[in-house]
Amino acid sequence: METKLKSSPRDVLMHLFTIILLYIGTGSFLALLFQYINTKFPDPLNIGSNPGPTSLAISILIVVYPVFLWASSFIKKDIKTNPHKAELKTRKWLLYFTLFAAAGFIIGDLVTLIYNFLNGEVTVRFILKVLAILVVAAAIFWYYLSELRSHGKESAKFNKSYAWITTIVVVLTITSGFFITGSPFTQRTSRLDEQKIYDLQSIQGQVLNYWIRKNELPASLSELENPLEGYYIPKDTQTGEAYKYSKINNLTFEICATFNRSSDNNATNVYYPGSIFKNENWAHGAGENCFKRTIDPSLYENNAPNIKR
Repeated sequence: METKLKSSPRDVLMHLFTIILLYIGTGSFLALLFQYINTKFPDPLNIGSNPGPTSLAISILIVVYPVFLWASSFIKKDIKTNPHKAELKTRKWLLYFTLFAAAGFIIGDLVTLIYNFLNGEVTVRFILKVLAILVVAAAIFWYYLSELRSHGKESAKFNKSYAWITTIVVVLTITSGFFITGSPFTQRTSRLDEQKIYDLQSIQGQVLNYWIRKNELPASLSELENPLEGYYIPKDTQTGEAYKYSKINNLTFEICATFNRSSDNNATNVYYPGSIFKNENWAHGAGENCFKRTIDPSLYENNAPNIKR
């Protein structure tokens, strides 16, 4: 009897592989939910958006979840054929550790909720994240506790129902990403627009430095290029064309770019470090947008001795 209860290398690897996939998939699922919550309920302290975590979480789920389903199904079929494998120590250790981790998350989640409530820091954004952790951890705890109690003899209907429910939830969560954060094409155009803003910021900074050194604005962008310092005027990465620049007077200039989409409310104010421009922001609509900048000499006169008063 003891010989039958010994774990083979295949048993150990399959159970360990399945549990690791569960942890990775759960982490990615929660990360995805958090990104959706961050998008719908943005933090005023975080300027701009970063689609990277969302794309990574979706990519991991698309690959990991089907493999997890296959691995789980393989183990259950193996236990059905060899019922004694439900009592393998390797399997029980991993399941009990999973229960321990899920219970720890539930307890920590509730402690965090109460702590923040008592400190008056409860927001919709925070509550939704707490609920997400609570629901996911509770679902995992309930399922694996049922599996331990049944000694691997859950009904086929139970397993099938649970698999279908989790699949529907995962698919809906992944699909929601294309409506909340946009399609891959939308993400690419957004990144192109962000790059244009960074380019304009770079040009703006060079125009400012030019004015500080010479007390006048350049007549054209070509005057800003400095091979000695390795600075060359960036071009629109999407079209390969140069950005538009015009000098209005000795303190005012305008730079223009053509954008694919309108900027969202979370990314309208992007400030250039050390800027001395009035009302600097990069809010824009789709199409060509021009940004007028006026230098305030009084804010920079201590570092620009050549300024004419």
